[in-house]
Amino acid sequence: MHKTQIKIINGRVITPYRIIDGATVIITGNNIEAISEKDIDAPDAVLIDAAGMYVSPGFIDIHVHGGGGYDFMDGHVEAFLKIAETHAKYGTTAMVPTTLTSEKEDLLKTLDLYEMAHQQNTKGSQFLGMHLEGPYFAQSQRGAQDPRYIRDPDVAEYTAVLDYSKSIRRWSAAPELKGAIEFAKYLKTKGVLPALAHTDANYDEVVEAFENGYTLATHLYSGMSGVHRRNAFRYAGVIESAFIIDAMDVEIIADGIHLPAPLLKLVYKIKGADRTALITDAMRGAGMPEGESVLGNLQTGLKVIIEDGVAKLPDRSSFAGSVATADRLVRNMINLAGVPVIEAVKMMTLTPATIMQVADRKGSLLAGKDADIVIFDEQINIKTTIVNGQVIYTAPDFGINS
Repeated sequence: MHKTQIKIINGRVITPYRIIDGATVIITGNNIEAISEKDIDAPDAVLIDAAGMYVSPGFIDIHVHGGGGYDFMDGHVEAFLKIAETHAKYGTTAMVPTTLTSEKEDLLKTLDLYEMAHQQNTKGSQFLGMHLEGPYFAQSQRGAQDPRYIRDPDVAEYTAVLDYSKSIRRWSAAPELKGAIEFAKYLKTKGVLPALAHTDANYDEVVEAFENGYTLATHLYSGMSGVHRRNAFRYAGVIESAFIIDAMDVEIIADGIHLPAPLLKLVYKIKGADRTALITDAMRGAGMPEGESVLGNLQTGLKVIIEDGVAKLPDRSSFAGSVATADRLVRNMINLAGVPVIEAVKMMTLTPATIMQVADRKGSLLAGKDADIVIFDEQINIKTTIVNGQVIYTAPDFGINS
C-alpha cells in the first residue's frame, strides 16, 4: 500500500539543537522521513509552503482537564473527542487527559470512556494515557478540588483502580499523607509516574517522596506549600524543595496569571528548559468565551466564573482552573519570561515527552519519529497541525497545495 507523503518547504525548522532556516521536511505515512537544508525531490507529495514560519514538533500537554465546552469528567465519549479537537487547533498534538477528585465509580467510568475515545480519536490531539489528579490530597491545599472526596491513600482502592485499567500513566498525590510512600512504590511497579500535588509537605518529606518515585511536581506553586513558620522557625516547603532537588521535574501553568512573569523567569532560571514542562491544566472554558462555567462534571461539578483569562471560584477567592491553550504558554515564555524560542518550544515538546517516557517517538523533529508537527508564525499563531502524518487543522488564512 502506497504511503501518503507530505513535503513542507521554506520552514524555520526547530530541532532540539538549532533552528534550520529554509529547511525541507518530508513526511511519509506516520513518520518523519527526512529533514534537510536542501530541497528533497518528492513529486507526489502534498506540498505545504511554510512561508518562512516556524515548523515545530507538536505540543505535548501532560495535564489537561477539558476545553471547547467539555470536560473529561462529563461522562461521555464525545467530551474526549471534542477536547482533543479543540486543543489541536492550538498546536497540541498529544495530551494526557486528567481527572478531578471524584467518586470511585465516576473515576472508573471515565477510564472506560478513555478506552473507547482512544479508539475513535482521529481528528484531534492523540491521547498518551490518563492522569489521575487525586483524591489523595491535603485538605489544606485542595484549591478547587472537591473536599467531599479527598482522603488518604487507600490500598484496596488504588490497587483495584490500577487493576481495572491499564491506561493510567501518572497519578498525583500529596506525599506526606499516611500511606503515600507505599502508594508511590506500588505505582512504580505498575509503570505509573507518581507526582506530588495539592500538598503541605516540608523539605524532608519531599526528599523522601522523591527517593520513592515522586519525581514530578504537579503545577508548581499551585496547591503546594512554600516557606512557612512553625513555632517561629522557618521550614522549606514543596516549592523550595522542587528547586533544591536538581533532578526533580516540574510543570507550570504558564498562562501569565497562575504564575506572573517574575515567577516564570525564576522557574526557568533555576530549573531550565530540560526540567520544566509547560501545561495548560485547562478546564472546559479553554477556547470558549468568558462567563459562567463548570469545573468537572457538567451536572455535579463546581460552578465557576471565567474572567481575566482564568477560571475563578464564584467568590473570586481562588483560581479554579486554567483556560490556557498550548500556544499561549509558549508565547508567554517568550514574551513574558524572555526565553529563547527553541527553549520555550522544548518546554512544550521534548521535556514533557521525556517526562512521560515517549521521547523515543515524540517531542522532537528528527527522522524516524512520529510526524506530529505544527507550523506557527512569530506570534505563535497556529497555522497547521499535523498529527501522526495527518493534517487535522489548517488556519483559514493558510494554504496547502495537494
